[in-house]
Amino acid sequence: MKDNKISMAVIRRLPKYHRYLSQLIDRDVHRISSKELSKIIGFSASQIRQDLNNFGGFGQQGYGYNVEALYQEIGKILGLDREYKTIIVGAGNLGQALANYTNFTRFGYKLYKMFDLNPRLIGLKINDVEVLDVDLLGDYVKENDIDIAYVCTNRASAQNIADILCDNGIKGIWNFTPVDLQLKEGVVAENIHLIENLFTLSYFLKEK
Repeated sequence: MKDNKISMAVIRRLPKYHRYLSQLIDRDVHRISSKELSKIIGFSASQIRQDLNNFGGFGQQGYGYNVEALYQEIGKILGLDREYKTIIVGAGNLGQALANYTNFTRFGYKLYKMFDLNPRLIGLKINDVEVLDVDLLGDYVKENDIDIAYVCTNRASAQNIADILCDNGIKGIWNFTPVDLQLKEGVVAENIHLIENLFTLSYFLKEK
């Protein structure tokens, strides 16, 4: 990698490259130029070359990109060459939907347990994943060296849950709550504010 100061915009484009390259592999495409990739993804050829040059380039003059090799390299950049231990906190509708999404396991995000405070949910299994009492959360994270927690709780309990996770060694939080969590230094988060995304969509519909 050429420079550690990669812009967030570039990083957020990498998963899209990875997804489209996967589709090309499924279609038995072995090599592709930045111009051809541009037509498929929607980024300019220049943008694609600039993005990939941040990590060493990978292309060859007159040949383009080896699709399989580029797919694997971007996977490594995204950290997909290892397994992650994950849990879900909040076993309501959203938590259950995440538990039932099988692609997470395919890419190395192994779901170990779910947690909730609702006694009607505790003890159930969602897609073979047991729901435990949230009172056990801290000890479980610490004892099992959990990497990522998907937080799907309500607004009121979100920060408390984040504090418990941080205090017990969580490394990353995928936050689905409408709260900007305050986290310990070294803990990273990706926030999915569903209603904000919906508001953005309604803005574009209005403009259209």
